[in-house]
Amino acid sequence: MARIAFHLQIKDGQREAYRTKHENVPEALESAYLDSDAGLETYSVFEKDGHVFGFMEVEDPDVIREVMETSDAQSAWAEEMGPIVIDEDDTWMDEVYRMV
Repeated sequence: MARIAFHLQIKDGQREAYRTKHENVPEALESAYLDSDAGLETYSVFEKDGHVFGFMEVEDPDVIREVMETSDAQSAWAEEMGPIVIDEDDTWMDEVYRMV
C-alpha cells in the first residue's frame, strides 16, 4: 500500500468557502476515485490556517494521479475550487519519514 500526499494553499479570505465546499463533495468526484482501479483505501483532507494537506493510502498511485488529471468529475471540482485555492503546478509532497 502506497501513501501519497499533497499540499494546497487557500487564497486569502476563502477559508470558509473551502470548508463549506467540502461539506458536500460531489458524489461523482468520490465515485471517480473509488471506482478507479487505484485501490483507494484512505483519503483524508486536513486544513489549518489556509494550508491544506491531503493524504491517501492507495494500491496504485499512478492510477489515482491519472484520475486527478483526466476525470471529468475532478475537472469540474477543480473549476469550483479555482477561485478558492492557489493554483500550483506541483502539489505532491515527498514522504520523508514513516514510523511503522
